[in-house]
Amino acid sequence: MGSVDLRAYESCTLCPRKCGANRAAGELGVCGASSRVSVARAALHLWEEPPISGVTGSGTVFFAHCPLHCVYCQNSEISVRSIDAADNPWIERAVSVEELSDIFFDLQDQGANNINLVTATHYLPEVAGAIERARSGGLAIPFLLNTSGYESIEALRALDGLIDIYLTDFKYADSALAQRYSRAADYPQVAKEALAEMVRQTGAPKYRADGGEGELLVSGTVVRHLALPGCFEDSLAIIEYLGAEYGAQIALSLMSQFMPLADPDGFPEIARRIDPHEYDALVERAETLDFEECFIQDPSAAIEEYIPAFEGL
Repeated sequence: MGSVDLRAYESCTLCPRKCGANRAAGELGVCGASSRVSVARAALHLWEEPPISGVTGSGTVFFAHCPLHCVYCQNSEISVRSIDAADNPWIERAVSVEELSDIFFDLQDQGANNINLVTATHYLPEVAGAIERARSGGLAIPFLLNTSGYESIEALRALDGLIDIYLTDFKYADSALAQRYSRAADYPQVAKEALAEMVRQTGAPKYRADGGEGELLVSGTVVRHLALPGCFEDSLAIIEYLGAEYGAQIALSLMSQFMPLADPDGFPEIARRIDPHEYDALVERAETLDFEECFIQDPSAAIEEYIPAFEGL
């Protein structure tokens, strides 16, 4: 396990953007955040992959702001636009290490199967400290990092031994698509290196019984890929790369839930839902590869009801 202290905010390189902002002095990084840890929502989430949510839910903590800024982000209310707490006092709350750790215990008391940290590493010093405090205080459920896949190796190494499960996106194989939709041409290479580190830390997925209702993931890496409209060849390249490079070392989650929530101006090609025939073809290809498990979605998942409401803690 690595170590992180608050000096990491003085010239921030916590994410691959390495913007160098002095967040400790109140400057905002590319992520849009200062050094104040902001939580937008903490609640049980029933709509993650089955062995993550189980019956009682995943204890999900949504952190405000994000370094990636995908134009189609479904959580843009908290991750992309700048949040004015004066105008929206209910949408985010600044928390200390102690308060964040207490949130973890509260979620465990509610029956959470895990603590699901969504877009957390731009607050790495406090997040790591809260995990350590919770573990030393007896918290017994796994910690899960829910990430875009755009993570620095240094940040991931600092989490080695703290995170049991990685739930990571693999968004693009093509750097041109990564630049167009996330302004991150380096995304494919960064995601490959990050995924290798995640799998090194967790090993192949391991499960335990969920009270007769199925199995719960206790450690391992799940890779999500959200199919985008008109990007079939890129999706296929990702699936084939993951199958060849990792196979049974990971579980794959193929997502059909893309919704054209972003303003379509400038991005007319993704101002629609995905072609179900293309999604079916991706599923058929994935099923021929040696994944530990492959989760798929019905097209009905592409509805706004499945997007969390960010109504505070």
